[in-house]
Amino acid sequence: MAPFAAQARAHADGIVDLSIGSPVDPTPDVVRHALAEATDAHAYPQTVGTPELQTAIVDWYARRRGVTLTPANVLPTIGSKELVALLPFMLGLGEGDTVVHPLAAYPTYAIGAAMAGCDAFASDDPAAWPSTTKLIWLNSPGNPDGRVLSVSELRAAVERARELGAVIVSDECYAELGWAGPWASEPIPSILDPRVIGTDRRNVLAIYSLSKQSNMAGYRGAFAAGCATVLARVLTVRKHAGLMLPQPLQAAMVAALGDDAHVAAQRERYRGRRAVLVPAIEAAGYRIDRSEAGLYLWATKGADCWQSIAELAGLGILAGPGSFYGDGYPQHVRFSLTATDERIHAAAVRLRSLE
Repeated sequence: MAPFAAQARAHADGIVDLSIGSPVDPTPDVVRHALAEATDAHAYPQTVGTPELQTAIVDWYARRRGVTLTPANVLPTIGSKELVALLPFMLGLGEGDTVVHPLAAYPTYAIGAAMAGCDAFASDDPAAWPSTTKLIWLNSPGNPDGRVLSVSELRAAVERARELGAVIVSDECYAELGWAGPWASEPIPSILDPRVIGTDRRNVLAIYSLSKQSNMAGYRGAFAAGCATVLARVLTVRKHAGLMLPQPLQAAMVAALGDDAHVAAQRERYRGRRAVLVPAIEAAGYRIDRSEAGLYLWATKGADCWQSIAELAGLGILAGPGSFYGDGYPQHVRFSLTATDERIHAAAVRLRSLE
């Protein structure tokens, strides 16, 4: 990407970087104040999370996801990426075991499999998941494609995981950002939803991050929820490895999870940016696929993705090539909504010059 980034930076009006999904808006005051007030952190933090944080996660799941949990069903993590990368190892997987992940996927699912010596298998079809499967990753809403899995799709995935005796984990960190179809007005379902699993959480986990909804990417605040047995194993590994979330950050997470107003405000910022970018991308000759939720627009104009990346760099726009997200989408590019309003408008003007 380096030569394309250099070309985009050379644009007379500067680069519009839509390649990385890193928040650009301020962390909410309610979070920053909670962090400041918790800086007397002289004792070691609790790996399992403070009682206040456990309660905040449980309450959030009940309020925002329609899921009933207990403190034994939740576990804070240092961001979600480290859990994605380390979970195969933490579950004791290794050579001969298969880790399934989506066809269009965030690369860390496959990297985590490789780190543990497992085979990674990209497939969205539960019937195709091999008998050697020990861990299944779902991602809804998806990165890069913004795909939302329905209750019936989640249920089918869980049923297949149970046939295989595999742990199934749904990465749901964009769940507050629904835009199109039913998700413009309905909550995006969690894999822990009783419509999916009933009351049986066995070998089922969801993970969530506050990076997107609360502009807390720099805080590394996230959590896993679901099967108490699986979480107990993960907790034991994390205790011995020293993977504990700093105490002040736990306090900041409590504040973020208890305040829905800042999440609604941030969602509207992204909604506005999306409304500007979608018609401009389409006017430039791209077809937007899926993208009904999340922070990205997954688009193609039927050309090799690197040809599109070069064309966009000529406009001073940096996007993500589809080949970074697996072998199944060589003609797609990913546009992120995580740029300022001014930069999004600049991108729209430049894209329309291709009409």
